[in-house]
Amino acid sequence: MPLEHPAADVWTLLADWAEYTPEAPAFIHGDRTITFQELLELSLRAAQGLKDLGVGPGDRVAVWLPNVPAYPILYLACIRLGAIAVAVNTRYRAVEVADIVGRSGAKVLACAPGFRGIDFLSILAEIDAAALGSLSAIVVVGEEPATVPPSIERLRRVSFERLRSRPRLGVNHAKVNAPCNIFTTSGTTSAPKFVLHRQGAIAGHAQQVARVFGLSAPETLSLAILPLCGVFGFNQTMATLAAGKPSVLVESYEIETIARLIATHRPTTMFGSDDMFARLLEAVPGDRPFPSIKWAGYGNFNAALADLAEHAEARGLRLAGLYGMSEVQALYSLKPLDLPVAERKAGGGVPTSPLAHVRVRDPDTGQLLGPGKPGALECAGPSLMVGYYGNEKATAETMTADGYVRTGDLAELTGDGGFTFLSRMGDVLRLSGFLVNPLEIETHIQKVPGIEGCQTIAVPRADGVRPVAFVILASGATLDETAVIAHCRQGLANYKVPVRVFAVDDFPKTPSPNGFKIQRNKLRDMAAARL
Repeated sequence: MPLEHPAADVWTLLADWAEYTPEAPAFIHGDRTITFQELLELSLRAAQGLKDLGVGPGDRVAVWLPNVPAYPILYLACIRLGAIAVAVNTRYRAVEVADIVGRSGAKVLACAPGFRGIDFLSILAEIDAAALGSLSAIVVVGEEPATVPPSIERLRRVSFERLRSRPRLGVNHAKVNAPCNIFTTSGTTSAPKFVLHRQGAIAGHAQQVARVFGLSAPETLSLAILPLCGVFGFNQTMATLAAGKPSVLVESYEIETIARLIATHRPTTMFGSDDMFARLLEAVPGDRPFPSIKWAGYGNFNAALADLAEHAEARGLRLAGLYGMSEVQALYSLKPLDLPVAERKAGGGVPTSPLAHVRVRDPDTGQLLGPGKPGALECAGPSLMVGYYGNEKATAETMTADGYVRTGDLAELTGDGGFTFLSRMGDVLRLSGFLVNPLEIETHIQKVPGIEGCQTIAVPRADGVRPVAFVILASGATLDETAVIAHCRQGLANYKVPVRVFAVDDFPKTPSPNGFKIQRNKLRDMAAARL
C-alpha cells in the first residue's frame, strides 16, 4: 500500500493512490463522487489550464474558495506545476483580500462569485483595481456574474470548466523542496504573515497523521467541515487523502447541514472547534447522537465550554485535544486517547511525528524548564514551515538557530514527550511576579449566574499590574460588579482578583479560518480608556 512506502512529494501521494485504488472515492460533494483516478486526471488538466495563464514553478495562485471540489483540484494542479497555492480565508473582506493577493504577488485568483453562501462579488467590487496589479487572470468557479466589478474588468476571466477541458499537463514540477503552500496568520495585531511550506513537509506530515490518527482503517470516512483555507481543515483533508480514504467536502458551516451530513454519510472522523461540537450536541437529541464517529479532535477555544468534553463523553462522543498552528501545521500533536477525559480534553499532546520534539523555556531567563512548569513553547520537527514568505526578519525572530519554532504559546511539558497547551503567551497575565493563565480567572467568573462569557486582560496601575475582566451577560441579566469581585476573592488568590469587571455586548474579534479570534489588544485599550 502507498502508506507503507512514503511519498516524498504531494503529487506522488496522489499518483500512488490513483494507481493503487483508481476507482476508490477521494472526495464526495453533494451527489458527486470523485475517484482518485478522476482527481488525478482533473488536476493534470487544471494544471495545463493554469500554465496557459502563465503560471509556472514558484508562481503564486490565490485560492479564495469554499470547500468545493475545485479547491483540491486547483491545489493539486499547483503542486504539479511547482506553483504556490495562497490560501485566502473566505471570511476575509475587501481590504484583507487585496492585501494578501497584492503582497503575495499572485498571478491568478480563483474564486466563486456566484456562490450562494458568500458574496464574493460585492467584496471584489470594494477592491481598488490597483491593489490587484499583480493579477493577470481570474479563474471563475461556477457561473460568471452578469455584472463584473471594476477591479477585475481588465483581467482575463477563465471558467474552471474550461481549465478542466484542457489536455493533461505532461511535465511534472513536483519536488520535495518545492514551495507549495502559503497560509496566512490571523493578524490580530499586525498585517498577516505568509507562512510558507514545502511539498516534502506537507506530504510527510499528511502520511504521519494518517498513521497516528488511524485514518488507514478500511471504514474511514472524513467529514471536511473546517475550511481548506486554514491548516486545521487542510491538514485533516490531506491526511485523509494520504490514507487513500474519502473526504466529504462541506461548504456550509450551518449546524443543521452538518448534522444532516453526519446522518447521511456516517463519518468516522471529524475535527472542529468546541463551539461547533457544542452546537451539534445541542441540535441532535439522543444518548448517542453520532455513533459512527470513533473519536473527534477539537480545539478548545471557548472558556465557557470548559466541561464540553465531559458532556460529550456522557453522550458517546469522545473528544481529544489537539495542537497546531500554521507554522508547524495543524494536527502537530494529539492528546493520547487512553487518558482520562479531564486530561485528554486539554490542548497539546504528544507530537504526531517521532522526529518532532517540544521544549518549554522560561520567558524571562531563557532557561529550559522541566515537566509541570509553565513557559514559552518551542516546537521542532519535519512539519515546520520554510519561513515567512517575503519576511526574513520575522522568520529570524520566530525560528531558533537549532531549528525550533517559537510558538508564542504558554505550555508545560507532561513527561511523556508531550505537553499541555495553556494559553497564548500574549494572553498570559504577569501578576505579582507570577505567570497566570487568564482561563483560570475566566472559568471562575463564568460560574456566576447570568455570565455567559468572560475575557481577562492585565493593565498596569500605580499599585501594580492588575487583571480587568470583560463579561457577556445572558439575556435579561444585569451585572453586579461587586458580587463578581467578591466571588473571585472567595476562590482565587488576591493578585488574580479583577480590579474592575465590565459588561460588553460582544468581544472585539478578527476572522480566522476556524472562526473568530478575540482581539485582546483591543480589550486592553478598552480597559485603559475605562480606567
